[in-house]
Amino acid sequence: MVTTLVQIMMILALALPCAAADSAKEGIREVGQGLKKIGTETGKAAKKGGKEIGQAFKEGGKEIGTGAKKIGKDTGQTIKQETREAGQAAKKTGKTMGDWFRNLGNSFKRFFTGS
Repeated sequence: MVTTLVQIMMILALALPCAAADSAKEGIREVGQGLKKIGTETGKAAKKGGKEIGQAFKEGGKEIGTGAKKIGKDTGQTIKQETREAGQAAKKTGKTMGDWFRNLGNSFKRFFTGS
């Protein structure tokens, strides 16, 4: 009877570490599956957040582009008007100087010819 009891104890001693190894493998497998699931969910959340950020940048970029276009157009119109006015002033100055030199020439002519 003692021999049988010793044999049963030896069989149980050999079987229990295997069962412990199996349960450890299952635990590790469950941990791995949990990490995989967390990684997948984190990836999906990051992808969704990235799309939202990208959309926000896209909309912000459109607004900035529209504003820059308007500023550029207004600046262009202002420059066009300023150069037009400067051109007219230069034309007027040139005409005035031309008239002055013409009168000066006529004055010299009258002085030397006596007319």
